[in-house]
Amino acid sequence: MNGARRGKPALIAVDGVDATAVLAEARAALGSPERGGISRWDASGVFQDLAVADAGAGAPSARTLLMLYAADLAFRLRWEIRPALAEGRTVIAAPYVETAVALGRAVGLEAGWLTALFRFAPRPAERRFVHRRPARALTIKDGFVGFACDRMVIGPNRTRRQITEGTVAHLRRSAQRMRARRVRS
Repeated sequence: MNGARRGKPALIAVDGVDATAVLAEARAALGSPERGGISRWDASGVFQDLAVADAGAGAPSARTLLMLYAADLAFRLRWEIRPALAEGRTVIAAPYVETAVALGRAVGLEAGWLTALFRFAPRPAERRFVHRRPARALTIKDGFVGFACDRMVIGPNRTRRQITEGTVAHLRRSAQRMRARRVRS
């Protein structure tokens, strides 16, 4: 992330299932590159490493993937987000906390555990949500949700469809609850 110092720094969260749409909304929220930068998931490379791991490593659980997401977010905060904010720049976190929480809730993890897991993450000044119709969301393979659905152990009572639809539904409820700016695509 690079850019010149411009005005009041702000952390803006953009969350959603579709990584392409989330990135497009992040670029729109940023406006000019001189204003700041975009912090994307897997900045630490932990998920890239997981993607190339051989089959002997086994499939991770949802809880493991969410702990890795939290570790990646801690990396992003330490090396990208906080330094940029300290320099007076705006940072768009794409995605931020709500996407991971929505996935966790969709697979049945407890809200309290998820809250504790992401307690370290500062509250953004603004939140944006990119919504997809569930049928469209099911076709998405990129981004954290697509990555997780393709690789995690899914219990016998859940399907990829149920998890994706549950994630989308949770993100919609979060947007309504937070009265965030919602973006439809």
